[in-house]
Amino acid sequence: MASSEAIQVSSLPLPPMQYISQYTDEMVRRGRAPRPPPPIQDTYHMFGNAFNTEESIIRPLESQGIKRLYPLHFDRRRELKKLNQSLLANFLDLLDLLVNCPDSPRRAEKVEDLSLLFIHIHHLLNEFRPHQARETLRVMMELQKRQRIETANRFQKHLDKVMEILQQAIQNLPEPMEVDSKLLIETDLLVSQEKAAKEDNKPDPCFILDRIMCKIVDNM
Repeated sequence: MASSEAIQVSSLPLPPMQYISQYTDEMVRRGRAPRPPPPIQDTYHMFGNAFNTEESIIRPLESQGIKRLYPLHFDRRRELKKLNQSLLANFLDLLDLLVNCPDSPRRAEKVEDLSLLFIHIHHLLNEFRPHQARETLRVMMELQKRQRIETANRFQKHLDKVMEILQQAIQNLPEPMEVDSKLLIETDLLVSQEKAAKEDNKPDPCFILDRIMCKIVDNM
């Protein structure tokens, strides 16, 4: 039964256990968890290359020891098209050399030229990264703005509906005069009932002997 069930496999590697065991809740509460590494001040190595923290993110080609194939002031779109055409032409030359003269020393030169062209294309594309980041941020902010405007419009529609319901409820209320007349009628009825009850409960001022004498006289 268990073998027939699908096995859940993570697309990411598991985190290293030697770090997880050092950052438990107990270790953090006691202050025994390792502190994060300090910021890098001077140079560091990444993918086998040395980088300086003071350098720009996209370093110029000259600082990397690479010959520049395009001028300092240029149109990136035009230069990318030219580099793409040069890359295609050099690749066709390399295929021609491999077919006609595989042992020619020009084959290594063509490979170097192709590598240099790829480096330049990659460098020009990397120079678009800041612009891409700004455009991505702009699109995200426009999306958030549109979502907030839509939410505000929905709230306004609900508010208008509630105000309309309140106005209809106010219009359906009875007029003040009708309310007062009904209240007066009920008040007069209550007052008359209260007077009758008081009269029933009012003590008789006549003496009992006088009442008997009056009754005898009435019967004569």
